[in-house]
Amino acid sequence: MKSLQELAALQEKAKAAMQDSSGGGEPETRILVGLATCGIAAGARPVLEAFEQEIKRRGLKNIQVRQTGCIGVCQYEPVAEIFVPGKEKVTYVKMSADKVAEIVTEHLVNGRPVHSYTVGAYSE
Repeated sequence: MKSLQELAALQEKAKAAMQDSSGGGEPETRILVGLATCGIAAGARPVLEAFEQEIKRRGLKNIQVRQTGCIGVCQYEPVAEIFVPGKEKVTYVKMSADKVAEIVTEHLVNGRPVHSYTVGAYSE
């Protein structure tokens, strides 16, 4: 990269690609699964894969599933955080691939977080 114009063009290209991948620029729900060493050791990779498969199986749009580093609550791994535009973040803990279908149905489709799987249920 040799100029500000090249940087601006690259930025516009990246913005367009993000809008295309989200189905038209609508606000996007994000699911982050912690895959630092603690998450991997606790079994987070199958959780990430289950979210990807369930979202694809249902044909849900504007939902991005990504891995992230340490979320900071290692004692509760595997951890997944769901960010729905305009709502508070929900942190699911002690996750397993078996819980994913219920979370997708209740939280992402019906708009009702599954509180029994959240960090609040384990810290009370």
